Amino acid sequence: MGQPDDQPRQENIPAATTIRLVVSDMDGTILNKEKILSEETLRAAQKLTAQGIKLCLVSSRFPPGMERFRRQMGLDTPLGALNGAEIVDSQGKILSSLTLAPETVQQACSLLRENGVDAWLYSQRDWFVTDKSAPHVQHESDVVGTAPQVVDDLSAHFHQVGKIQGVCDDAEKLEKLEREIGRTLGDAASVHRSSDYYLDITPQKANKGFALQFLAAHYGFSLEEVACIGDMSNDVPMLKLGQVSIAMGNARDDVKRHAKYVTASNAEEGWAKAMVQFVLPHAPATEINRKETP
Repeated sequence: MGQPDDQPRQENIPAATTIRLVVSDMDGTILNKEKILSEETLRAAQKLTAQGIKLCLVSSRFPPGMERFRRQMGLDTPLGALNGAEIVDSQGKILSSLTLAPETVQQACSLLRENGVDAWLYSQRDWFVTDKSAPHVQHESDVVGTAPQVVDDLSAHFHQVGKIQGVCDDAEKLEKLEREIGRTLGDAASVHRSSDYYLDITPQKANKGFALQFLAAHYGFSLEEVACIGDMSNDVPMLKLGQVSIAMGNARDDVKRHAKYVTASNAEEGWAKAMVQFVLPHAPATEINRKETP
């Protein structure tokens, strides 16, 4: 009898599989509930590097909110920011940049406003809000270590927008809007929740699946050599592509269904456990050892 539809698949990794790249979400995944990197996570990341595996961080965050974690981990790999709308190397050079059409930004902001949802705009290295005291603004500023630019009118900044973020504490409303705004904008945008209170609207091609493909191509790796890990609906596009796709234990069942494997939660060192269980046994160094073993 097959597994029920609400259960994640647990497939066996082919013995000959070699993983050369890990593409990892940040919030809810590599970061714990305190939004920090645990010592166990840092050790697991160091083991990846030592075993010849590249680690790239991807996030709905914009680059300034990601860079300190890359430095803390000692990584020199590109960042996939704004759900893949902007990919930046370790020197700050933009390798890929996708933006929303101004008319799409206007339409999306109108839809959010009509439904009582705050809108934030992200443009390259800028973050725009209209009310610094609005819910989650200060929290987000503390988390990413960057203050937003407060403007009277967002419409003056509709050009070169890499991400619109809808902000609302009503999780059911955002889940509904994810579907409704996605249908309304169609091919003009990619619409996914990055948390229960954030709805991300990015260019149609700008999702974590695009980021995974770009990063694999950047290093000359095939998708069969890539592992990925995440916890939210905005991680699903990459979970569908990675040879070893891993959902966090704190992910919803509809996210887990798209992953081949499920690890523990981010409160239980799930990321580090996933690297040890699913990735490191298939490192390039292990591949060399396999070939040399008679």
